[in-house]
Amino acid sequence: MKTCFRGRRDYVPLWREMQDFTDSRDENTADEIWFVEHPPVFTMGLNASEEHLLAPGDIPVVQIDRGGQVTFHGPGQLMVYPLIDLRRSNIGVRTLVTALEQSVVDLVAEYDVVAAARADAPGVYVNGDKLASIGLRIRRGASFHGMALNVDIDLEPFSRINPCGYAELEMTDLRRQGIDLDLEQSATTLLPRFLQHLDL
Repeated sequence: MKTCFRGRRDYVPLWREMQDFTDSRDENTADEIWFVEHPPVFTMGLNASEEHLLAPGDIPVVQIDRGGQVTFHGPGQLMVYPLIDLRRSNIGVRTLVTALEQSVVDLVAEYDVVAAARADAPGVYVNGDKLASIGLRIRRGASFHGMALNVDIDLEPFSRINPCGYAELEMTDLRRQGIDLDLEQSATTLLPRFLQHLDL
């Protein structure tokens, strides 16, 4: 498993890079996990409805090929992109989603913050507010896209959409939960917990 923190990268070129990696990999290609931060962008999943895009203003909107509705990515948010051959590793999609969710639950538990996943809406929540969002794509038996963990982010753009298709959903981040980590520290803390839940 190769892991790399790639800093701030424009969304569309990195998305194309994920697609290319997935389409060109073979049975010998090592799995990778990319940790990235993006400039402000709204992304619309395959089934996303325009009605949930309320007032994007000057923030670009990109239609992409993951599941889910509309969400926001921006500075202070850690993107976790697991590029994993699920067939080779004998990992189901549900197992991957649960591993992502539980890695965040475990991370915040170390700071005495109680978080939980929800069966009806993938992601991680603290007192009903959403801390992390998940949207995946599986192609040729391999995963791409992934999870957005709010670390220390301007939450205002989330008010311009119905996040993940939920009109009254409030968002939160690690800083607002009293957890003072930067993006690289968050990635370093999250990674071993994620791999543990995948038995990797």
